[in-house]
Amino acid sequence: MSPTLPSRVDTVNFRGRSFYIKRDDLIDPCLSGNKYRKLYTLTQLPSNTYTKVISYGGGQSNAMLSIACLCRAKGWEFHYYTKSLPSYLKENLEGNLAQAVSLGMVLHEVTHDNYEAKVSELKSLDEKETLVISQGGADEVASLGIEVLAEEINLWKKENQLEKLIVVLPSGTGSTSLYLKAFLADDIELYTVVLVGDEDFQLEQWKRLSNGPYPKILPSAKKKFAKPYDEYLEMYTELKQEMNIEFDLIYAPKTWMKISEQLLDEKAEILYIHTGGVSGNATMLARYEHKGRR
Repeated sequence: MSPTLPSRVDTVNFRGRSFYIKRDDLIDPCLSGNKYRKLYTLTQLPSNTYTKVISYGGGQSNAMLSIACLCRAKGWEFHYYTKSLPSYLKENLEGNLAQAVSLGMVLHEVTHDNYEAKVSELKSLDEKETLVISQGGADEVASLGIEVLAEEINLWKKENQLEKLIVVLPSGTGSTSLYLKAFLADDIELYTVVLVGDEDFQLEQWKRLSNGPYPKILPSAKKKFAKPYDEYLEMYTELKQEMNIEFDLIYAPKTWMKISEQLLDEKAEILYIHTGGVSGNATMLARYEHKGRR
């Protein structure tokens, strides 16, 4: 891995106002976006620190692919647990799953009924030279990489002499936004949009990891995670056309919808953190095509 840090900041226009985009999606061709930030601590470790890494989550997870990239570079075994896959996907691996398997990931399927018990078993695993990473990389190990990100933003604001700055990013597990809030300068406001669960659920997750302060949440209606919504595809297309930047199809569209509804009139400058995830777009676009939306 040869990461490009600090990630660059682009100036763009969208719906009549200017935005800054922090291009964390360009950090590394394989391990990019907030997943690089979350795994930063592990990238700094000697290869002999571990021999095996275990994680779990969705079958097309961006975190899964990033961990596979990391383990391939370090020479670590990577075992990944997910709920039983559809037969068509097992017969024709595609997207992030295909890439992760090609990098040496050992895939383990668990029935829906036994999945939660398996996750609890993995979390309690205590084996020397084996590391268990929570779903989405939502571990305290993520904090150092997020601190580096915050330092980059703090310095960038100072160098550009910005009086007021709002930082926005989407939240899956919410760990990136939580740790970022802790390390950003006090005069920078941080907003996030919740993609998994609702705002109350997100706050509960944050409280398990920290006593605060917590990011501000841009209110939004709860939707099923990682489903193909027509309005998401429309926003994805508009963003790509106006900014000439490709964003992911799961996290970015809803976040930009909320930015457009709630922050366009803000006098402060707005910095959006591009958290990567575009490697999953091919399979999402195929789902839209299946719906007759392409």
